[in-house]
Amino acid sequence: MWRVFVLLLLPFMFEDSLQDSVSKDSRTIFANKALHPKTYPGTIVNKSSIQVPVINASANVIDHTTGIVSTRIIPSAYILAILIGVPSNVFVLTSLTGKKNLSSGILYFSLAISDLLLLLSLTFRVHYHLNNNDWIFGELACKVVIACFYGNIYCSIHAHMCISVMRYNAVVHPFFYKTMSKKYYAICTSLSIWIVFAIAMIPEFMIQQSYQVLEQKMVTCHDIQSYEKVFNRALIPYRLSLICLGFILPSLVITFVYGSIIYHLNRSSHDWKQYIKASTLAFVIFLVCFAPCNALLFAHYVKLYRQQQYDLYHYYKAAVCLCSFHSCLDPFLSYLLTKTTTSQVKFRSFSSRASMALSMS
Repeated sequence: MWRVFVLLLLPFMFEDSLQDSVSKDSRTIFANKALHPKTYPGTIVNKSSIQVPVINASANVIDHTTGIVSTRIIPSAYILAILIGVPSNVFVLTSLTGKKNLSSGILYFSLAISDLLLLLSLTFRVHYHLNNNDWIFGELACKVVIACFYGNIYCSIHAHMCISVMRYNAVVHPFFYKTMSKKYYAICTSLSIWIVFAIAMIPEFMIQQSYQVLEQKMVTCHDIQSYEKVFNRALIPYRLSLICLGFILPSLVITFVYGSIIYHLNRSSHDWKQYIKASTLAFVIFLVCFAPCNALLFAHYVKLYRQQQYDLYHYYKAAVCLCSFHSCLDPFLSYLLTKTTTSQVKFRSFSSRASMALSMS
C-alpha cells in the first residue's frame, strides 16, 4: 500500500523541477531565435498582483522591443509622417467642405478622414516607442489606438480602390460613367467601407492588448501577446482573412484598373502622357507603401499557423512605417492627378467623351 502512496506522490514531488526544466527549455528556444512575430510570444504569469496582466518574454524579445529600431528609428519616421500628413490632410478636408460637386469629393473626403485618424493614432504610438515601449494610457486606449491604426489602413486602401474604379469607368466606360449616379456611388461605398472595417476591428477589442513584462518596468501595447488562449489562436485565420479582403483583393482591383486606364489612354488620339506618368507614380507609391507590410504580415501568420515559427515581426514593424508615409502623401498624389487632368482640359479642346468624363472624375 505504501508503495502505491509513494508513486502517487512522485508527480507532486517533482512538479517544481519539471516546470523549471520546461520553462528553461522554452526560454532557450526563444533565446536562440533572432527575430520574433507579430506579435511577440509570451507566457502569462499572473493577474493578481497588479491591474495589468503579467507576461513572461524571452531576452531577445525584450531586446528587440527596447532596441534602437523600435525606440528611435520607428518613432522618428512616425513624427515625420505626422508633421507632413496632418496639416496636408486638414487642408484637403477644408478644401472639400466648400465644394458643391461631391461626386468624387466624398471619396477624397473619406480618404482624408481615414488618413488623418491613422496619423493621429500615431501620436500615441510615438510616445509609446520613445518611452522605451512602455504604455501608460491604459488597456482601453491601447485597444482603440490599435483598432484605429489597422482599421484606417484598410479604409485608406479601399478608398483608393473606389477612387480608381471611378476613374476607370470615366476612361474605359464613359457612357456608363455619364449616366451613373456618382454621388450615390460615393456615399454608399464610403459608408460601406467604414461600417465593414468598424465591424472587422471588433475582435481586437475582445483580447488583452497590454501586458506588464515580467521583471521589467514596461507595459507593452500589442507588441507581446499570449497565444495560450484558444481565442487568441483563433485570431490567426481571422487576421489572414482581413489581409486578403483588406489588401490583396483591392490591390488586384487597383492593378487591373490602373493597367486598363494606361492602356486606353495610350490608344487615345490625345496626349495624356502627363496623366499616365502621374497615374503610374500613384500606383507605384501605393504598392511600395502597402505591399511590404501586408506581405510580411501575411507570410508571418501563415508560418505561425502552419509551423509555429516567429521570425518576421522585426521586419514587419519597420515596414509598417511605409503605411504612415502613404497617409501623408495622399493629398499630394490627389492634387497631382487632379492638376494633371485639369491642365489637359484647360489647354486642349476635346471631342472625346472619355476625355471629358475623366476630367469630371
